Amino acid sequence: MKRLSDIGTIKEILSRHGFTFSKSLGQNFLINPSVCPRMAELSGAGAGVGVIEIGPGIGVLTQELCALADKVVAVELDKRLLPVLDETLADFDNVKIVNADVLRLDLHQLIQEEFSGLEVVVCANLPYYITSPVIMRLLEERLPVSAVTVMVQKEAAQRICAPVGSRLSGAVTVSVNYYAEPELLFGVSAGSFLPAPKVDSAVIRLNIRQKPPVQTEEARFFAVVRAAFSQRRKVIANSLSAGLGKSKEEILAVLEQAGVSPGARAEKLSLADFAAIAAVLGD
Repeated sequence: MKRLSDIGTIKEILSRHGFTFSKSLGQNFLINPSVCPRMAELSGAGAGVGVIEIGPGIGVLTQELCALADKVVAVELDKRLLPVLDETLADFDNVKIVNADVLRLDLHQLIQEEFSGLEVVVCANLPYYITSPVIMRLLEERLPVSAVTVMVQKEAAQRICAPVGSRLSGAVTVSVNYYAEPELLFGVSAGSFLPAPKVDSAVIRLNIRQKPPVQTEEARFFAVVRAAFSQRRKVIANSLSAGLGKSKEEILAVLEQAGVSPGARAEKLSLADFAAIAAVLGD
């Protein structure tokens, strides 16, 4: 099996296949030998488990997942990497490469067809530019998966894993916590990648909730969350008025009934606060 954490090996393989890095696809391949084994183990991959990997690149993390899990399905958008993966994963018979855009792929169908009888987890080194869209799609689709373990930009990891109601809390924090319990696993330096990005990364794990922590009408709940954080420097009364297109008087009445201070800022609100506002708006 080829040592895919060795820079010389990586460059030789990529050169032989005529591959060049695409900035538009956010391609940065892991070369730190300690990261992928740790990430694969913490993802929950193991006996009786199937793994969906997103963006396998040249297969560094894929090899580690294949060594642990019963089956791995790796979704790769860049068709130029398919012959590279055929070479680097030749020693494994429990992997399937799907050339597709994960944001358009029918993941429910993929899981049904590929992972019958297996617990399913997701593991990915995500390009920074699609971090939020991919994470939210995985959560909003309510896929039959137990956990989502992803490597993302350090700043994004801190924001996603911040406690709801804290200074770093944002719309993505609230949204992720509605569907899952996030935990920050470990940091990864920029020098762990080829080419090296300008910022550090971190690995997070989202443990999927069996049911949301608050009962609410979801469309209205998330409309409130988006409006609240759309102008996060403003107090909640002003941001909701602007974001929901309602008069200040209407919003003040809603907040009073929901028991939320009109002078609070969005990052200080709890999931229960957002649900209470959504409930009053629906009356």
